[in-house]
Amino acid sequence: MEGIGINLPLLIVFVINFIILFGLLGIFLYKPVLKTLDERQARIKESMEQAEKIRQETERSEEEIKAHLEKARKEGQAVIAQATQIGERLKEEAKDSARQEAESVISKARTEIQRERDKAIEELRTEFADIAILAAEKVIKETVDKKKHRKLIDEVLKESTPFKQK
Repeated sequence: MEGIGINLPLLIVFVINFIILFGLLGIFLYKPVLKTLDERQARIKESMEQAEKIRQETERSEEEIKAHLEKARKEGQAVIAQATQIGERLKEEAKDSARQEAESVISKARTEIQRERDKAIEELRTEFADIAILAAEKVIKETVDKKKHRKLIDEVLKESTPFKQK
């Protein structure tokens, strides 16, 4: 083999060195690199699982938020409807109260007008009786008993239509 340029003892040394180097690389480099790659793969897998969990939690949270928003919207609409009903009820109560107050004022005014009318009629009767007595005295030229004459005039006035008391 020396004829082709191969030195056998040197070749054996190279092969032994190669086997030793391969063994050392396998022990000191290959196993740690594989271990590191396995750890890295496990971390990546773990990160992917966490990312999937986070995505699922996010979707669940979004659904919960949508449900809460829908519930809040419905509650808001219910509050608005209730406020509208209360407003309408208060408006009706205010109308009723105003109507009752107006009726009360009208009733009081009618009572006051009736009282004033009765008072005016009574004053007219008194004045009419006094005028009638004076006229009768002047006609007969003598003093007539005022009490008797007033009683007579009151009876006539009670019987007459315009001065009847109600």
